[in-house]
Amino acid sequence: MAEKRRIKVFLTGLVQGVGFRPFVYRIAKECSLTGYVLNSTIGVVIEAEGEEGNLIKFLEKLQKENPPLSRIFSLEYKFLPPAGYESFEIKESDSEGEVAVSVLPDIATCKDCLRELFDPKDRRYRYPFINCTNCGPRFTIIEKLPYDRQNTSMKSFKMCEKCYAEYTDPSNRRFHAQPNACPVCGPHVTLYTEEGKTYEGEKAIKETVRLLSEGKILAIKGLGGFHLICDATNEESVKTLRVRKRREEKPFAVMFPSLESVKLYAEVSPLEERALTSVETPIVILKRKENTDLAPSVSPDTSTVGAFLPYTPLHHIILRDFGKPIVATSCNLTDEPIMKDNEEAIRTLGDITDAVLVHNRPIVRRCDDSVVRVFSNKQVPVRRSRGFAPLPVILPFSLKRPVLAVGVHMKNTVTVAKGNRVYLSQHIGDVDNPLAESFFEEVVEDMLKLFDVEPEVVVSDAHPGYYSTKFAEKRFSDKLIKVYHHHSHVISCMAENELPIGEKVIGLSFDGTGYGVDGSIWGGEFLVAGYTEFERAFHLKYFRLPGGDRAVKEPYRVAVSVLMEAGINPSDVLNVDIKKISFISQMVEKGVNSPKTSSMGRLFDAVAAILGIRYKVSYHAQAAILLEEVALHSDSEDIYPFELERGVVDWRPIVRGIVSDFKKGVAVSDIAKKFHNTVVAFSVEVVRDIRNRTGIDRVALSGGVFQNRILSENIEEQLQKSGFTVLTHQVVPPNDAGISLGQAVYGGLIEKDS
Repeated sequence: MAEKRRIKVFLTGLVQGVGFRPFVYRIAKECSLTGYVLNSTIGVVIEAEGEEGNLIKFLEKLQKENPPLSRIFSLEYKFLPPAGYESFEIKESDSEGEVAVSVLPDIATCKDCLRELFDPKDRRYRYPFINCTNCGPRFTIIEKLPYDRQNTSMKSFKMCEKCYAEYTDPSNRRFHAQPNACPVCGPHVTLYTEEGKTYEGEKAIKETVRLLSEGKILAIKGLGGFHLICDATNEESVKTLRVRKRREEKPFAVMFPSLESVKLYAEVSPLEERALTSVETPIVILKRKENTDLAPSVSPDTSTVGAFLPYTPLHHIILRDFGKPIVATSCNLTDEPIMKDNEEAIRTLGDITDAVLVHNRPIVRRCDDSVVRVFSNKQVPVRRSRGFAPLPVILPFSLKRPVLAVGVHMKNTVTVAKGNRVYLSQHIGDVDNPLAESFFEEVVEDMLKLFDVEPEVVVSDAHPGYYSTKFAEKRFSDKLIKVYHHHSHVISCMAENELPIGEKVIGLSFDGTGYGVDGSIWGGEFLVAGYTEFERAFHLKYFRLPGGDRAVKEPYRVAVSVLMEAGINPSDVLNVDIKKISFISQMVEKGVNSPKTSSMGRLFDAVAAILGIRYKVSYHAQAAILLEEVALHSDSEDIYPFELERGVVDWRPIVRGIVSDFKKGVAVSDIAKKFHNTVVAFSVEVVRDIRNRTGIDRVALSGGVFQNRILSENIEEQLQKSGFTVLTHQVVPPNDAGISLGQAVYGGLIEKDS
């Protein structure tokens, strides 16, 4: 018999009093599942247990066959270990807890509005702001609660008689749809061109499509900010966009006209299709098909494409008219926040864009597109933002106090929490320039105000140099507590997997950079952890990072360090100027500006450089991503030797084996795969050793390295074969964007005098 799995689903929307629970009961029976469905204070909660294929079919039916009167505004799910349900039942409603504050994410255009949008007889035909109660902007237009029109950025648009009649008619689909509007009374679009010409309404859209077909680059205003767009099949346009945006090689997201067009360019599994067509409409990282007309510069160094579908009426109209995929990337210079204001975007004319398509509905808060990836038959968030933020993570317990968590330095998010609900902000990004710092502070104040939280505790990372930490020290010094980076990673994984208070896990916290208890840079950690305490059971053997942050951008520096530590002359391996190698070697020997690290991410960088895959990078984790990409071309099951001694994983034999194979001319793909296999092997052996000493058989995998598909799938599979329960991320990202969840839970549970 196939192994059973359990899925837990949280739904919000028009899902109570519309026959939703009987519908869930029926499709659960059709899919041979056990479990329950109940109404709760947040919407509908479902737990279903059965064979994996049946669970995926159940998810598809939930989305495609829901009752006519129901509307799903959000659907988050996660796979959990089986609970042993014997039948499926409709449970009594759960009325415990405070009714959820109705701050909903922005919702992709619904089928009813799409039908009207392209119906020449409809009064909203081709109107770029068509919406109803079941779709449209929410989070990005709310100024304050309650969610009434006068508290949104639609307040300046007075409804015409027809719109007002819809808005006040309880039987109408637009009853109390706060953004309700039409061409007579609502927002409109304007196109500004580099030549100084201005186009309004339908003419603006037609000109936008014409400029796209000429290979031009435009900025268009969406829900949470502007996109930079161009023809994704025009190589010259895409290359020009890279130069103007100062984004050398990091892949661009591509918006496709339809699901059918996505399938012409990429391989799409059932779970990936569900993600693409969900109400959240995230960017989904897919395996790209070969020999298509997609411009090579869209994703120049990977075999994937970040694909998504139109999610606003304006996107639908443009993609329908253009008929081809477009690059749709955040309108900003690299590392700056996404632009949201018309004047801000218009200033890019001539520098970045050839034309700017704006509208006159203000964006209250910036909100980037969300990004997900599917592996191990689970949806893993890479960036949790539009469509998901600010939905709460529901804890299986209540926190002792209201909390603000300010996140970390890279991929920052801010979190507020009270009771059993933890609200994560939209994606903020790396807080390493004045504009990003200002955006971060804006989000902190916004989250506190929006959710009416007066924090008793404020939590930051222990790293003294992070802007978020310095901000918290200055603004909340009397309430501040600090938690270590890698403990926060593990807590976030525990919390989203609903572990009770008092439980402990073996936490694998693998990433690039994090401040450790001993003041060094951690990143290859095996922790024994609970929600409020941890101990370091194992870690990677330390090596030095010559140049500190510069080594992150120049992985060959890390390679020099690990080769020296392994007793190998770097000049015999690296194709790098001998003077540079000599200089870096002296830095390592003398410990000058060369902090110690146990980082798994940096070890991946070093191996990528040793194999000649990448000596320098143009975006974060590029070397490690390309190492995985190369490894995917090999079926090798071999491993390199390694040593475990006194809580330390000695990687030096691994590096010696890699260099030996490299010099023998072994295929780089086989060496890369063999390295991945070795990391899996020593991780499983260390976890077994810790279980022997502690009796703990539950493992949490967290940190940015677990975005690596080969590593994640194989560690999870091998641990499960060894009898472990493995917890992974499915609601918040495994990378640093999920850390604020861990910080918030720590702050809500720790004894304040600790």
